Amino acid sequence: MPVSKAAESRRAAVLGKPIAHSLSPVLHRAAYAELGLDDWTYDRFEVDEAQLPAFIGELGEDWAGLSLTMPLKRAVIPLLDEVTDTAASVEAVNTVVLTDDGRRLGDNTDIPGMVSALRERGVEKVESAAILGAGATASSALAALARICAGPVTAYVRSEARADEMRTWGERLGVDVRTVDWADAREAFAAPLVIATTPAGTTDALAEDVPDTTGTLFDVLYDPWPTALAAAWSAHGGSVVGGLDLLVHQAVLQVQQMTGAAVAPLAVMRAAGERALSGG
Repeated sequence: MPVSKAAESRRAAVLGKPIAHSLSPVLHRAAYAELGLDDWTYDRFEVDEAQLPAFIGELGEDWAGLSLTMPLKRAVIPLLDEVTDTAASVEAVNTVVLTDDGRRLGDNTDIPGMVSALRERGVEKVESAAILGAGATASSALAALARICAGPVTAYVRSEARADEMRTWGERLGVDVRTVDWADAREAFAAPLVIATTPAGTTDALAEDVPDTTGTLFDVLYDPWPTALAAAWSAHGGSVVGGLDLLVHQAVLQVQQMTGAAVAPLAVMRAAGERALSGG
């Protein structure tokens, strides 16, 4: 994807609603400081779907890019000039790059961010996997698993409608998706890789049933951390990948695309995120 040229002064921001909790400003600003982009700024704006067209339409030439969170990842697509195959595969854009010739390019860095976060912990290929939940993040998880999972993916869901959605995403992404009722979610723990995509507190009741394991849990939450499930998983010998890992890896890709930098300072960005979460 073409990127914006690192000019003397450029702007970027994260948009969504709610947005006050976002760690993206912390991560991107840490990257700018390390890269010597002292005149670059990164802010947050609370924007909903109705406000998005006007916000994007008013962006000037000094803007380099946007990070998008819910509920904007799908709403932004009609406002873009081009969308990558990765973003199109899940109909979700979390990154907009604004080029010097005025084009708006959409991408999804959550998917390769998941793959990179797992690879960092030594998970490059698995024979099967399980997903807890069936929301928007679950579709990105499926797209990531399409790259690393050789066999079936079992999704644990709360309704037949959600089951249908996950099977549809599986067909679209070329993943063999099998669905099981949420009441049997504890069966997921037998998989070599479990990805928890549910809101805070949803998996807490499952924590007491975590067995001794050598598998990997990828819990996409980062606040509060650790989740009850992540803490139990680690206590029983399993490897845990957390939401901050995902957030940092997807932000690294955003920084590279928006600034044109060949490499973004992952360690510096992670350290900044850890300080922010610890109140430092």
